[in-house]
Amino acid sequence: MSVLMHSILILGLTFTHGACMIHNHHWGEWNDSQLQPTIQKLMKGYNRYLRPNFNEGPVEIGMSLDIASIDAISEINMDYTATIFLRQRWRDSRLVFPGNESVSLDGRLVSLLWIPDTFIPDSKRSFLHDVTVENRLIRIFSNGTVLYALRITATIACNMDLTKYPMDRQVCTLQLESWGYNLQDVVFYWTRGNDSVKGLNTLRLAQYSIESYYTSVSEAVYETGQYPKLVLHFALRRNVLFFILETYVPSVLLVVLSWVSFWISQSSVPARTCIGVTTVLTMTTLMMGARTSLPNANCFIKAIDVYLGICFTFIFGALLEYAFAHFYTMQHQTVEDVHRDLLRELSESNRNGTIPVVRSTQPNQSVEISSSAGEPAERSAESDAQRHAGPKETMPGQGCGLSSVRDASRRAASVFVVENPHNIDRHSRTVFPTAFLFVNVLYWLYYLFL
Repeated sequence: MSVLMHSILILGLTFTHGACMIHNHHWGEWNDSQLQPTIQKLMKGYNRYLRPNFNEGPVEIGMSLDIASIDAISEINMDYTATIFLRQRWRDSRLVFPGNESVSLDGRLVSLLWIPDTFIPDSKRSFLHDVTVENRLIRIFSNGTVLYALRITATIACNMDLTKYPMDRQVCTLQLESWGYNLQDVVFYWTRGNDSVKGLNTLRLAQYSIESYYTSVSEAVYETGQYPKLVLHFALRRNVLFFILETYVPSVLLVVLSWVSFWISQSSVPARTCIGVTTVLTMTTLMMGARTSLPNANCFIKAIDVYLGICFTFIFGALLEYAFAHFYTMQHQTVEDVHRDLLRELSESNRNGTIPVVRSTQPNQSVEISSSAGEPAERSAESDAQRHAGPKETMPGQGCGLSSVRDASRRAASVFVVENPHNIDRHSRTVFPTAFLFVNVLYWLYYLFL
């Protein structure tokens, strides 16, 4: 008898437990006792693994964005980091309830609903903010419309053209796509066109300013099919004032400093050499510092590299100018010393009663000295020339080519002869500033207006 009563008791407890399990439905981590009565009714028969309008047509999902901040724009990695509020709207007929009010749910109840599998294809890193809780918002309207919002921070790739850096203009994009649902399942659209994006007009960036932005609707084509895609395009214009103060103005001042040597005497070798070498080394350091924040890519010849190269060329040219001026000065002094020695010999010969004749004070001409005592020798030389005149007339072409070569070489050498080496500095004071001004006009016209 006791065994029969024990069996009946076990069977009753099992039935009671099964009845409780049937009455208390479990929805993931939630059960009926934790949900409001309205949510309990909506969740009855709801399958979160099936999209709305299943086998009836695609779900239309409206998107809108708030750009909270653009934290960093990296030219080295060619990306930008932004914090955005992403809002998605769609209609789920399974969630219609009577009345005209909306129901705001805890963000953790997202596990009970079907949500779109939206992702950012160009994202390198991204995360959902979770302080103090996960930054999600779920709101269900009486007509079945679901508003799903979340706050995320993502590092997104942006292909940049740095050929005009720092006068460049970059166009970056923020793309939204569906990961698994193709165009037959979901359709993306901007809720209010360009007005769907807020916050870009009020952003203040360190090196950039938002020039313009617009939205577009596109399709992403992959091997597995065609997927919906929304794209936000925004143009960034770099603020060049910072680079003018940090790089361009110091470069110009270094070029002007190298011109100071044109007004220093050529005899002051240490002073002029020190100015030339110091400006060259300083310019080299400035060029290396300007490249530290840029990608080391050979495919980019940037505008700032061109300008620094121009400045370095003018500074190095000023150093070479002194080398040429000093060389011709020393050569001129050597010729003057030779003339001084000849004049000394002339004065000594005058004391001895001879009258020498000094001809040709040019450095590229020979100097001939003759005296009255040498007249017989000259007459004998003339008689020898007349004696040999007959054979020379019989060969008129002999020696003609050699003399023409000598004349041509003398004319070529006379081009490189500087009568007054101080004129090199005098002309450099005008040529260098004029050429630098002309190159600057061409540079700024090309990179600012072309």
